[in-house]
Amino acid sequence: MTGAGPTEVSCCIAGGGPAGMMLGLLLARRGVDVLVLEKHGDFLRDFRGDTVHPSTLQLLDELGLAEEFLALPHQEVPRIGVTTDEGTFAVADFSRLPGRFPYLTFVPQWDFLDFLADRARRYPAFALRMDAEVVDLLRADGAVTGVRYRTPDGGEHEVRARLTVAADGRNSTLRAAAGLPPHAFGAPMDVLWFRLPKAADAAGPPFGGLGRITRGRMLVRLDRGDYWQCAYLVPKGGYDALQARGLEAFRADLAALVPGLRPVLPALRGWDDVRVLSVRVDRLPRWHRPGLLLIGDAAHAMSPIGGVGINLAVQDAVAAARIVAGPLRRGAVAPRTLARVRRRRLLPTVLTQLVQRLIQSRFLRRVLAGEGPVGTPRLLRLLDRHPALQGVPARVVGIGVLPEHAAPRADRPRGGGRLPAATR
Repeated sequence: MTGAGPTEVSCCIAGGGPAGMMLGLLLARRGVDVLVLEKHGDFLRDFRGDTVHPSTLQLLDELGLAEEFLALPHQEVPRIGVTTDEGTFAVADFSRLPGRFPYLTFVPQWDFLDFLADRARRYPAFALRMDAEVVDLLRADGAVTGVRYRTPDGGEHEVRARLTVAADGRNSTLRAAAGLPPHAFGAPMDVLWFRLPKAADAAGPPFGGLGRITRGRMLVRLDRGDYWQCAYLVPKGGYDALQARGLEAFRADLAALVPGLRPVLPALRGWDDVRVLSVRVDRLPRWHRPGLLLIGDAAHAMSPIGGVGINLAVQDAVAAARIVAGPLRRGAVAPRTLARVRRRRLLPTVLTQLVQRLIQSRFLRRVLAGEGPVGTPRLLRLLDRHPALQGVPARVVGIGVLPEHAAPRADRPRGGGRLPAATR
C-alpha cells in the first residue's frame, strides 16, 4: 500500500513486527477492517530473530498456511545443544514433541513478515501502510481514539480507530504516550549480531547448535543457508570495551571459541558489520487504556534466551484477536474486555521471563564475568545422559505455556476464493 490509506478503521495497529502483522491478519480474517502502520519501508532488519517454533507452525497450519510457509527457504532443527570446554551436550529434542511439526524452523524474520503481509492482503478488510512512523495518540473524553503518524516527506496524518493496538516494540512510542512505564528486571548481557560466510571445510554446529560457551565468552550460530547468523554475548554495556581492544582481538576471541571459523573471519571487515542489541527483560503491570491495547515487546520485552520472543508476540496476537474481534464487529471494545488479554497472556509471560532470568543470573552472568572456569551444569549432563528428558525443555521452548489457537474465519479472501488447506 503506497497511498495515505484509510483515515478511519475499526482497528489501527502500530508496528509491523510479528505481533502486529499476525494480529492484522487474524482480525481481517474475522471480518474486522484493520490498518497496520509500519515505520520502515521494508522488513529488512538483520537484528531480528529467526526462530519459528512448533506452536507458531501449528497456528499457521490451523490457518491453512503451513505448507506455503514451509515452501520458503528454511532450516528445520530437531535438536539443539551446547558445547562447553568439556564437550557437546544435547539440551532439547523437538522430535519428541507431539504433532506435525517436531522441530524448530529457522527463517529470516523479514521473510516471515513478508509472508504474513502477503497473506493478509488477500482479505479486503486488511491494509498495510509502510513508511508510516506513529508519533502520538489521539484522545477524546479520556479514551484513545486513534494515532498520528509521520511519513518520510515530513507530513503528518491521523487515523481514527475504535481500538488502537501498540505492537511497536520494546521502545514503544505509544506506551510512553499512554504513560505506561514497564517494570524492568535487568539483564547481564548485550548481544552483538553479525554474519559470517560458511567455510567449505568447516563442520556446522551440532544439533543446530545454539551455543559455544567458555570462560568470559559465548557465541550462538544460526544456519541461514549460505552463511552463519551469529550472536556474540558481551557483559551489559561491554561493547565499548570490546571496540577499544580492536577488531583483531575480537576476531581472535571468535577463533578461540570456534577454530573452524578462522578462515572466514576476514569477512568481518569492521565494526559497521556488527549490530548491538541491548538486552532487556521487562513487563507492563497494565496492558491497556480505554481504546488502547499493548501486546508483544511493547507489553513485555523478552531475553533472547530460547528465541521465544517472536512466538510469545504471536501468541499475544492470537489471544487478542480472539477476544476483541467480536466486540469490534459489534462496534466497541470495553476496557474490561481489553483487560482480558493481559489476564490470558500473563501466566506464560511471567513463567517464561522467570526461567530466562534464572538462566541469566545463575549461569550467564558468571560466564560473562569470567571469574572462574566454566563447568558444565549438572542439568546439561542429566539431559544428555537421559535423552527422554530432552522432551521437557523442547516442550517449554517449542510449545510453551498456554499455546493459543486460531478462531474460525468470518471472511473470505479477496476474489471469494479459499486459502489453500495444509495437506502435509
